[in-house]
Amino acid sequence: MQTVGKVQFDVMNLGTLIRDLSSGATPKVDENYYTDASGVPFLRVQNVTEYGIDLSDAKFITTEVHNSMLRRSKLKKDDLAFTITGRIGSVAVIPDNFEGNINQHSVRFQLNSQFANITSPRYIAAFLNSTLGRSLSIREITGGTRPALDYKALRSLKVILPALSIQNDIIEIMQAAYTAKKQKDQEADAILDSIDDYMLAELGVEIPITEEKRCFVVYTGETAGRRIDSFYYQEHYKVLQNLLNGLDNVESLIGLLQLIGSGMRPEGGVANIESGVLSFGGEHINNQCEIEVSTPRYVPWEFHYLHNKTETQLNDLLLVKDGATTGKIGIVSNPTHIGQNINEHLFLLRTRDNVNPVYLLNFLNSCLGQLQIQREITGGTVTGITKGVVRRLKIIMPDEEKQTEIVNHITEIRGYAKRLQQEGDAIVEEAKERVERILLSEA
Repeated sequence: MQTVGKVQFDVMNLGTLIRDLSSGATPKVDENYYTDASGVPFLRVQNVTEYGIDLSDAKFITTEVHNSMLRRSKLKKDDLAFTITGRIGSVAVIPDNFEGNINQHSVRFQLNSQFANITSPRYIAAFLNSTLGRSLSIREITGGTRPALDYKALRSLKVILPALSIQNDIIEIMQAAYTAKKQKDQEADAILDSIDDYMLAELGVEIPITEEKRCFVVYTGETAGRRIDSFYYQEHYKVLQNLLNGLDNVESLIGLLQLIGSGMRPEGGVANIESGVLSFGGEHINNQCEIEVSTPRYVPWEFHYLHNKTETQLNDLLLVKDGATTGKIGIVSNPTHIGQNINEHLFLLRTRDNVNPVYLLNFLNSCLGQLQIQREITGGTVTGITKGVVRRLKIIMPDEEKQTEIVNHITEIRGYAKRLQQEGDAIVEEAKERVERILLSEA
């Protein structure tokens, strides 16, 4: 790749162009610093993307924490949020009317007003997210066990500044690519969402629509040996329970499994461990129910040998047991993911030999499985499900021929959705190549 020094355009250090650089912090989980979605979005690395702010799987802090403890890292319109650890170098421009904050794995900064006539926040983001800009960030990474971009390195990053007309062309090129990718992703999501309707139709099940009520009656006899909170007794949960209890081909999950295991991590965590056995967590399960290791985590071989009961095998199911993504599920299908391990936030489910693991995966990922899981989530600061809950989950088990038919059709749906997502990724990559040719004066 050509160096930045060979381009015909002006080049400036990022530190010269920006002001008000600061990072956030992570409040303690055991304090009353976090709240529900009515609070202030608290952005982690996964929420800061080149496509913009992604609030899926976001955490939320209280307004008090936002305005006091984390006041220096409050996000404002046209701020740039920049990830400095993990997925280093992703940059997002903060949109209008967005109130949020960041943790210590990102920084925020503003464009210095004296340079507003030669560039803009959107161009700075487009450049830093480009292949060329990202390579400059990666080149400045320091640290062995915890790679990071420090403030000095961040300020020293070079930014190519062509004429404003060219900058605007680059912004338009990337915005068009992101829009096209978003359309592809939305189409893929709609196809994936159709799986529930297909599954219900093939199982001959219809879940009646229930009216959401603020007030309802629960008789004492219904609570014997069960929870007594109102959430558990909402009408749609009771309707699903009655539906499953009325079917003849329903089995408890425990009868379909030979193993339910929960993993562990070494004392002190795994952030400083650079090699060994992969330790899967909820972040490694994507929306296609696949195991995807973009950010690997490891445990030492010695630790793995001591906890080899949860060593992964082909077709094991990994179910998130706590946190914001409780119920998310994936399957071990890649040979490179066999012989690895899981952390304490997952259950490993291993089916009996006569059970189709892909059918079970699809059932648990459907509304029939997810509604049962959602109903059973408990806890205060950290919510989740217990092993006992998993054992009791009700599974509709049609004959083997119907299971295979369902599996094959859903596999086709997922395959088509994945191709759409890959097409969207390709559009963005082609746009980045075009931008790089412009910046390096090759086109």
